[in-house]
Amino acid sequence: MQIVTSWMRQGIEQGIQREKDLVVRQIKRKLGEINADLEAQVRGLDVENLEILGEALWDFATVENLRDWLDNL
Repeated sequence: MQIVTSWMRQGIEQGIQREKDLVVRQIKRKLGEINADLEAQVRGLDVENLEILGEALWDFATVENLRDWLDNL
């Protein structure tokens, strides 16, 4: 049985938060500013979908593409 200590859990959560920050920065660089609701949706994604979005966003041309992608999850 693997024991996950509190500091390990904290490290994992910090890593996930950094990944979310990175994807949000990439979206803003690619598409410009997004509204708070869209940003909250992105930050609410699980790690698997966040990573998929991180790759998919390079095909987006508009914020509407992001909105459509999130709506189709």
